Amino acid sequence: MFWSLSQSYSILRKKMRASPIRIPTVSNDTEWDFCFHLSQQTKIPAHQQTEELYPTGGSEESEEDTKAKEKTIDCMSLPREKLVQSQKKTAQLIKEKMNTQANQELIRCVILSRITFGEEHWKCAQALASLAYGYLTLRGLPAQAKKHAESAKNTLLTWKGKTTSDKEKKEILGALVMLYYTLGVAWLLQNHGREAYFNLQKAERNMKELKELYKGGVCPHGLQVSEKDLTVALGRASLAIHRLNLALAYFEKAVGNIIATKGDRTSDLVTLYEEMAQIEQLRRNHDQAIQYLQQAHSICISLFTEVSPQTAEASVLLAKAYTMSGEARHMDVAEIYFIKSISAYQTALGPEDCQTLMAIEDFYKWLIHNGKKEEAYRLIKCSLKSQDISYGNCSEKVAETYYNMGKICFAKGDLRKAIRLLRKCLMIQVLLYGSEHSKSRGTKNVLTLLQRVSNSSSGWRRKATPGRWDSVCKVIEA
Repeated sequence: MFWSLSQSYSILRKKMRASPIRIPTVSNDTEWDFCFHLSQQTKIPAHQQTEELYPTGGSEESEEDTKAKEKTIDCMSLPREKLVQSQKKTAQLIKEKMNTQANQELIRCVILSRITFGEEHWKCAQALASLAYGYLTLRGLPAQAKKHAESAKNTLLTWKGKTTSDKEKKEILGALVMLYYTLGVAWLLQNHGREAYFNLQKAERNMKELKELYKGGVCPHGLQVSEKDLTVALGRASLAIHRLNLALAYFEKAVGNIIATKGDRTSDLVTLYEEMAQIEQLRRNHDQAIQYLQQAHSICISLFTEVSPQTAEASVLLAKAYTMSGEARHMDVAEIYFIKSISAYQTALGPEDCQTLMAIEDFYKWLIHNGKKEEAYRLIKCSLKSQDISYGNCSEKVAETYYNMGKICFAKGDLRKAIRLLRKCLMIQVLLYGSEHSKSRGTKNVLTLLQRVSNSSSGWRRKATPGRWDSVCKVIEA
């Protein structure tokens, strides 16, 4: 089986790119070379597959004709056997999470299907649909996934319309569900919500048609794309096109299905509760958003302990949810969850990890926003060494940290320290972007204003120059 939706979705977000499609060669495999060359010599049209490979009685044949057909069947037995072997090997590689090798094996399956059944046969299109799904879930390459899915679509739709066998129709419908799901998620990852929703709706219709072919309307367990995966994808596509009520309905349906099959303490629910909370925040139902995130946090604690990265992430989201409510009674709770998240990240991943530093950044920005500048400054200063190690001492993040420290010093009235910190920020920005970049020019303008204020009087004090102080403040706040 392929990876679950929650695993594959996160991988896809991180790895989305559009590399050129390449069919790998296997130069040291003589049997593979034989199969490939055989495909050029023994291609059999799709409509003649059954007739030629499995001849029926009732017609007189010469001994030479019989021998010729037996030779053809014998020639085709090798690619057919290798196709079965390749399919088994693919499943094993996926189980072992050897994604690149599994994807290469899926390419072999396509070529062997083409040799065995012909380019226009539905089984060849089914192999292409599986390859497209593999590019999406195993490699995180939506552009390649779309290309192969589109190649398979017309063939599958043609065969769906003319086949009379229920068994074939079930397999074709299963391939169409996988194909349209692949297209939908690929479009979604490329930020095309409407196209994603359109294709996922087609997957849903084919899934419904497939279920009707089975007694009791129960979806078969052998499908690559589960009903839960499809429902979640439809929810995400609905959210992408801002149909919030529809998105929430899909997510609620997915949650119900998961609880019915796996119980209410499974990790599959964590991401769904977090996405449902996002919808409620967009609808300004902050209390309901907090409830969903509390459920996700509780599951993380029960499954991963309080100092796991999963619980840390859930704590950060809860802290932000309490902050977004804007209610004074939630501010203390928000601070508690920020501290819990930082502590969990530091314990689980270490103080130099990027996720730890991002949690610290979220917290000190929250502290600044709520007027707790002294606490924010101490927190930033303590994290500066870890940032140097993690990002490098001439990185954008370190420059931003110096800027924020200078901003706090400026607000406290320590102009000299503010100038020193902003000079460090400017030096890094010039190295990174050049002196004419908008960020470099902005910091330079702030420094110029501060130096003018500083030089206007050796006994400078905040009260002495209120007008200038306000003007500099406006520049820094911008």
